[in-house]
Amino acid sequence: MTGAAGPLLVRDRAGFARARAAMTGRVAVVMTMGALHDGHASLLRLARARADHVVVTVFVNPLQFGAGEDLDAYPRTLDADLAVCAAEGVDVVLAPTASEVYPHGTPSVRVSAGELGERWEGASRPGHFDGVLTVVLLLLHLVRPDVAVFGQKDRQQLALVRRMVADLAVGVEVVAGATVREPDGLARSSRNAYLDAGARAAAAALPAAGERAREAAARGAWADVVAAAARAALDVPGVEPSYCVLVDPVDLREVPTDHAGPAVLLLAARVGGTRLIDTLDLEVAPGAGPAPSGTAAPRSHPQPEVP
Repeated sequence: MTGAAGPLLVRDRAGFARARAAMTGRVAVVMTMGALHDGHASLLRLARARADHVVVTVFVNPLQFGAGEDLDAYPRTLDADLAVCAAEGVDVVLAPTASEVYPHGTPSVRVSAGELGERWEGASRPGHFDGVLTVVLLLLHLVRPDVAVFGQKDRQQLALVRRMVADLAVGVEVVAGATVREPDGLARSSRNAYLDAGARAAAAALPAAGERAREAAARGAWADVVAAAARAALDVPGVEPSYCVLVDPVDLREVPTDHAGPAVLLLAARVGGTRLIDTLDLEVAPGAGPAPSGTAAPRSHPQPEVP
């Protein structure tokens, strides 16, 4: 379906329905808010390897932005996005307006992210994941893909999409794509474009936090020591940490102090006024010995305040 001029651009439901009817074989979707970068491109390649047709959605979803967040300022670069999609062999780009996605106005019925959506990123951005899951489910209904590809950087979002697909019996395979990083280790993000030179230098604290956590985990430190090592790396001028915790890879609950085995470092911080998130998979080596009496339960870290 991709032609010499690139992917077919569709702006409305009816036009997409016609394009979808012409597709045969397996269909993969990559859902984005635009401002595509190398991280998105890697997801497009993963989708292309798993399907006969690739659909990309470009939609800045107002439901997932809270009051005072960057909805109006979020970068919108559709022409550049189409060029990225053309280079990666995308078949169709669905880039609807909000009125096309929500023809009856702000939906009164939404998907609830539940308890998992209320901690970590959800505690900082109340209602954020309800908005994410609502638009994801709506777009899954419209696209009817066999495969949906999401990035691992947004680990909590990925976990919630997988849980929604399982709980609501949505017939789609959810595939995770690895985080793509800048040369200095900073995770690729559309919001990186907000960072001026000073903030960009300060943002190096995020990958540094991951590296310190990895080193501590490899030497068999207790889990709370691993997290503390990461938090120490964020203690630099210009960085305002929101949370930095070591969690279980499946349910994203904070692991107990004496945890050994797979874990995920979740962190978020404001850098120069821009909110950045990152995740890192770790293997906590045994060897620190049993945790001191009374410390086997998870440490209680306060939930982040709403910015």
